[in-house]
Amino acid sequence: MVVGGLCVFDTPIGSCGIAWSEDAIVGALLPESNETATLNRLRRRHPELEAAEAPEWVLAIVTRIQALLAGARDDLADVPLDMRHEPEFNRRVYAVTRAIPPGRTLTYGDVAQRIGEPGAARAVGQALGHNPFAPIVPCHRVLAAGNAGGGFSAGGGLATKLRMLQIERAQLGSEPGLFD
Repeated sequence: MVVGGLCVFDTPIGSCGIAWSEDAIVGALLPESNETATLNRLRRRHPELEAAEAPEWVLAIVTRIQALLAGARDDLADVPLDMRHEPEFNRRVYAVTRAIPPGRTLTYGDVAQRIGEPGAARAVGQALGHNPFAPIVPCHRVLAAGNAGGGFSAGGGLATKLRMLQIERAQLGSEPGLFD
């Protein structure tokens, strides 16, 4: 018997999705073009789960994600994630990325350096492109060299990434704010 479920919820940037097991989040999605598209993508990623009403502990996480996407300074670092199916390299990338506080950024090269693989900036980008936990693993806070936007695989692409950074009033390293 499968324990868990999935649901879609409204945020200031559109309908996000979340999937859970008995005790951890197994996936989270930033908005697709509409609520149905988000739900369909979530179902494709988690065909073993059914749409369901979220339990209280998941609703608490949903509330925190909604607040984050409205500008709250919550790093979501304590949200339990089930990463059993993620490659070890990706887990290391996600751990560094989760440590980036709201409103701050790193580059793909910075993340590669912090995981002890300074030549792996492209591989970091690929790992973040497959991030199954956005925005809990805040891949939008990782930029290309020279603090360029880089790619973004969520619905809306780079425009969504920049909007999220704007909501957070992002700071680039020790530079003035990106949107000040």
